[in-house]
Amino acid sequence: MTPQELKASILQLAIQGKLVPQLSEEGTGKELYSSIVFTEKKMLKPISDDEIPFDIPSSWKWIRHNELFEIVGGSQPPKSKFEDNPQEGYVRLYQIRDYGEKPVPVFVPQNLVSKFTKKGDILLARYGASVGKVFWAEDGAYNVAMAKSTPLFKKGTVLPTFVYYYYLAPLYQTLVRNNSRSAQAGFNKEDLSGLLFPLPPLAEQKRIVAKIEELLPLIDRYEQAWSRLEEFNKRFPVDMQKSILQMAIQGKLVPQLPEEGTGEELFRQIQAEKQHLIKAGTIKKEKPLPEITEDEIPFDIPESWRWCYVGDLFNHNTGKAMNSSAKKTDKPGSIQKFITTSNLYWDSFDFTAVKEMFFSDDEIARCTATKNDILMCEGGAYYGRTAIWNYDYDICFQNHIHRLRAYVPIVERFFYYVFRFYRETGMMKSQGTAMPGLSSVVLHNMMVPLPPLAEQKRIVAKLEEILPLCERLK
Repeated sequence: MTPQELKASILQLAIQGKLVPQLSEEGTGKELYSSIVFTEKKMLKPISDDEIPFDIPSSWKWIRHNELFEIVGGSQPPKSKFEDNPQEGYVRLYQIRDYGEKPVPVFVPQNLVSKFTKKGDILLARYGASVGKVFWAEDGAYNVAMAKSTPLFKKGTVLPTFVYYYYLAPLYQTLVRNNSRSAQAGFNKEDLSGLLFPLPPLAEQKRIVAKIEELLPLIDRYEQAWSRLEEFNKRFPVDMQKSILQMAIQGKLVPQLPEEGTGEELFRQIQAEKQHLIKAGTIKKEKPLPEITEDEIPFDIPESWRWCYVGDLFNHNTGKAMNSSAKKTDKPGSIQKFITTSNLYWDSFDFTAVKEMFFSDDEIARCTATKNDILMCEGGAYYGRTAIWNYDYDICFQNHIHRLRAYVPIVERFFYYVFRFYRETGMMKSQGTAMPGLSSVVLHNMMVPLPPLAEQKRIVAKLEEILPLCERLK
């Protein structure tokens, strides 16, 4: 049961006469009704058995709401007359927003309002998202978004606090929330003509109020605990997902098997292939990357793994800029479809709107993704967002996307999870503040763990077995 449901249940029990016991020495609601001195007596039709919403104690009495109270709507002076500070001849105009966390006082000329309140009056929100809210009034005036519940009897008959909790109870709340004619029209006094009021003896009203006010602080504590639990439940799947990814890239998700070799052996294979591609002129020779020192290592990994740089494992570059030169067709080439950062999401692509532009033949070679290439957003709020191109056809890409192509066959999916963990935990550092970005240099020098190839496969298989379970918890 939510805190709101618990509070509604207690208030419902209160107006059903089930919150405190009835005491014969306190008299009856019928006797109290007979003693009421009305300031304005209304002749309303008798209450039939079919109208009674629930049973109340035999010592209580059902009365029509509109026999006891008149609902009086507020007045709305022009906003041009609003002042921020009190002045001679002005009165505070209360609005629904004045009962929020940050009230903004407004003062209006007293001669422009006709509906006033005094401290202790009860105000009801009439329409919009706030319909059903109940407020204690202060001295001043009130606007059209609220109505005042005005007693039609002299003081000492019905306890104002009992009336306040009556309006908070489901009997009233259900009526006004379900029967408001529109978001703007709200309700008026005629809409409450079918609403009934359960009248207990005055002494019992006081005991009911005392019991409610004894329970409300407990409900508040329950609400705080509930909110913490809700926040925990909301965070739990995400936190669990991060923990699982962390275990995976730290070598704690699956055991290490000696027969699978080491990350060092795989690293040497990659470097040998990289040198082969340089000699063949397929890629350019690069400045050697520095050795990774102990002080630079972000976390421990198994002895059979190896720390290396993204630039050690992948040939990477960004695509073609979408500027005026993109329209030049003075070189051999063709119009090609290409993807932008708006097409690239975590682990997926959106092809709803795919653009086209001219690519020269040499640009096509440099700016085309083929199957198993890793694509990563370079700039903006979504820098680092990554997906693997797993389609059997090629696609061009723009300059705000990095393409990472492994030098030798590896498990690209493992590195997708590395990048995702880095991005979600703040380990992927961007450059710039107004427009964060992940430059080619930063990407090239990003450190990543390298497990043996067979272990990469086992890690990915285990992740894709567990992570869907986390999704189900969301």
